[in-house]
Parts: sequence; structure tokens; C-alpha cells
Amino acid sequence: MKAVRTLVLLCSAASLAAVTGAQAADLPIKAKAIEYVRVCSLYGAGFWYIPGTDTCIKIGGYLRVDTTFDGGGSHGQPAWSGDSGQGNRYFDDFVSRSRLGLQVDTRTASEYGVVRTFAQANFQFNNFGTANNAVIGAAPAAPNGLSGSFLNNVGGGYVAIEYLYIQFAGFTFGRSAPPTETPWQEAPANISSFLLGGRGMNTDTGVNNIQYTAQFGNGVSGTIGLEDPSTQDRTSVYNLSTGLNAVGTSSYAYGGTHAPDVAGNIKVDQAWGRFQISAAAHEVDGSYNILGAGAVPTNLSEISGHPETKWGGAVMAALNIKNIPTGPGDDIKVEGTYTKGLTKDVIATSAPSPNFAMFGGSGRAYQSVGFGATTDAVFLPVANGGSGDVKLTESWGFRGSYTHNWDPYWNSSLFGTGSWVHYNGTVGNLSTAKGEYCFQYVTSNKLTAANTSADFSCNPDFAVFQIGFNTRWTPVKNLTFTGEVDFIHLDQNFSGTAMLTPSAPKPTATYEFKDQNTVLLQVRAQRNF
Repeated sequence: MKAVRTLVLLCSAASLAAVTGAQAADLPIKAKAIEYVRVCSLYGAGFWYIPGTDTCIKIGGYLRVDTTFDGGGSHGQPAWSGDSGQGNRYFDDFVSRSRLGLQVDTRTASEYGVVRTFAQANFQFNNFGTANNAVIGAAPAAPNGLSGSFLNNVGGGYVAIEYLYIQFAGFTFGRSAPPTETPWQEAPANISSFLLGGRGMNTDTGVNNIQYTAQFGNGVSGTIGLEDPSTQDRTSVYNLSTGLNAVGTSSYAYGGTHAPDVAGNIKVDQAWGRFQISAAAHEVDGSYNILGAGAVPTNLSEISGHPETKWGGAVMAALNIKNIPTGPGDDIKVEGTYTKGLTKDVIATSAPSPNFAMFGGSGRAYQSVGFGATTDAVFLPVANGGSGDVKLTESWGFRGSYTHNWDPYWNSSLFGTGSWVHYNGTVGNLSTAKGEYCFQYVTSNKLTAANTSADFSCNPDFAVFQIGFNTRWTPVKNLTFTGEVDFIHLDQNFSGTAMLTPSAPKPTATYEFKDQNTVLLQVRAQRNF
């Protein structure tokens, strides 16, 4: 019996050893250490190390919902052109946009300083568009291609790129804000993306550029850069021989891009605020003397010659005073700009610069109309009675704002702008911009003494004035609700009445030339993260 018990114990021990050995064979020889995400405090809150690297990364952005009432766009565009400017049945009384702005920021320390990459993409959906079949049909052939409004079908939306750039040893390469921009760009205190009066993109659209910034100490720095002008720095060049429509505009007749814009600034950025002086040089070149309808080339274009290229530019000064005596965090921002051949730096939005065409009531005609053509230059070829050279358009503007913080949760801002566009010369002198423009306007619209009033006069100069007010409520950190009201006045310089044929659905009728006004309301909810 003892022998049997001994045998059983030996068999059990052998079985246990076999099982234990099998389990041991399934285990790794040595468990790997767990890599935890580490906080990177070198560059501020929100950065963390990418595991296994010495690169810090931050992912952030915002989610924003905008609605604009009585405006031409979902982010504060006034009703100053198109269906909204006409106030016709195709005009939407309100438009909305939902946007997610997603930002990725990486930084790595090196012997040359911090190496940084930054990208921001906007995922968005707009309800604005148009029911006007004429506008929809023209959209695919528009000079700037399809706009986002035509991509917002049910279940649609689109992605818009704001910034994509690399910074290294003082250089910036890629799509970023150019040197002529202020930190507030076109939003000193407003939420609208259509505050004129100076250079501005409202962070929505950087430009492809290369720039170098030198730091001189004590907050003083200087930047010089080269930028691609084709998408942001051009308004239009008119070959007046192609004609002017009833609201004084023509087709885009710029030539190709042959030289970058040269831009730079000197700035002082300290605790009291900021002062900046900047300037830019811009090439203005017309395409050909002979162009077909819509300024498209024909088989005669190349042999017809072209006007000589000219250079224009802009200068700007800006001042920001912080923590003024009215309260903690209150500030004032002011800036002034003068341009010649670079009107985009005054009639500036995050979208292409607008032309203005607004209709209203009249006591002496079918309706009144006010309009303004935004150009960098005009020219009328010698064969059409002009001098043949490019004549640069002048513009100047200012804008300013004041922000007051009532308490940690509420603040309000008052802001305003003035923008002027001027065509040099006199009516009747075909060697000047104004003379050529008015000659072609009268000719294109077949205006005679029989269909104009005795007090009719042509003058393409115009001005736009804006004043606005908003209030923001931040109930919890990084969540803000804003309501903003904007008043816009178009000061045009035509006078009298004329028989005109505006774009449909407006009829051929007698219209009175008259200044125009419009007001819009914009509301916004935004959560930053």
C-alpha cells in the first residue's frame, strides 16, 4: 500500500511539473516597459511628447456655429452684391454655417532653435447658396473655380485649408499669414469676416509665402518675405474694350503671375501693446489688348500685344494699446492703409474682394442703384480710343475698435471702418483712368441724352463705411456666445438717372444713382478646445 501511495505522489508531481513548464514556455522572457504619454511644458499648456520622440504635439481648435440675418453670407457678409444686393426673391433672409477648425501644432528643440510645423483645416457645412439658375450655371466657369457654397448639398460639406507651414531658424515656409498682417488680421474686435479698411484674412486663408523674421530684442522685430499673389493679393484688372455692365464691372483680365509680392514689417510688441509698420510691392499686368466676351482670349489676342507691366504697392501702420484705464483687458486697435495697384489691402476679406451693387427705393425712377468696381488697374487699348497703358487704382482705408470688459463673463466692442477707391483723372480725358472708364461705361450701356437725365454724370470713385457693435458672453471657460450688428453705407459718385439693364431678374428700366445702406445681424456660438 505504501508503495502505491508513493507512486501516485510521483505521478502527480510529474504532471504538475509538465503543466508548469508548458505555461512558462508561453510567457515572454521579459515584459516590455509601458510607455506613458508625458506632458511637455516647454511650449505652454496642451503639449505632450509623441511617445518615443523628443517632439511635442498639441491638438486643438474650435467648433463654431454662425447664423447671419439679412446678409449675403453665413459669416457676416453684408448684402452688398448679387441676389442679396438686389434684394430679389432668390435672396435668403438668413444663412448658417457649422465649422470645426482642427489644429495640429508640433515643436522640436534643435541647435537652430525650435522647429515647428502647424496645420489647420476647417470641416464645415453652409446652408447658403442660391436658387438663381443663372448663378448656379455660371459657377463651374467662375474665375476662382467652385466656391464652398456649391459643395454644401445634403450630407455634403467640405474641408478648407487655412494654414500649412514649417518654421525653422527664423524662416517660415508654406501657407501662413504674410508679413503685412496684424495679429488681429481683419477682426480687431468683430466676428464678421467682411470688415474692410485694411489688409485682412480673418485667419481663414493664409498665402503661400517664404519669410524671415529677425528678433532685435525688447520685443522689436523685423520680417521680410516673398508671397504668391495669385489667390489673395489681386482684385481685378479691366480691359475696358470688353465693356462695362450696368453696375460698372467687367471681366477679369489680369495676366499670369510673373513675380512674387515683396512684403515686410517692423514691429514693437511689448506689454503696453503693439506698433507695426508694413509695406508690400505688387506686380500689375494686363493680359492682351484684344479679348473676347468675358475677357477670354481669341486667336487675335497674342498678336494684338499687351500693356506694359507696372508695379504697385501698399503701406500700412497699426497700433494696439492694451489695458487702458477703462478696465482690465480693455484695448484699442487702430490702423491705416494706402495702396496703389493693390486694392486688396483695403477692400479686403477672407474671400475675393467684392464689387458692390446695391438697389433700393427711388422717388424719381423705377428703383435706385449704387455700385462700385474694385480693381487694381484699368486700361483701354489704343485701337479702342485709349492710351493703351495700365492705370493703377488708388485706395486708402482705416479701421479701429474699442473693447470693454464688463466683468469676467461679459464684454462689448465698438468698431468701424472707412474705405475709399479712386480712379485718377477727369471725365472726358481718355489718357486717364476715370476718362477711359466713363467713356466705356457710357458706350457699353448705350447712354445718350434721350435715356439719361440732365443731371447725369459718371464718376466711378466710391467709398464704403461700416460701423458695428457686439456683445460676448462667456459663461464657462472657452465657450462664448456673441451677437453682432453691422451697419454698412455705400457712398457712390454717379448722379442723375439712366436707362439700364442690370442682371436678371431686374428689368430694363430707368434707375436713379443713389447711395445705399444695409444692416445685418450675426450670432455665433463657439467652443475652443
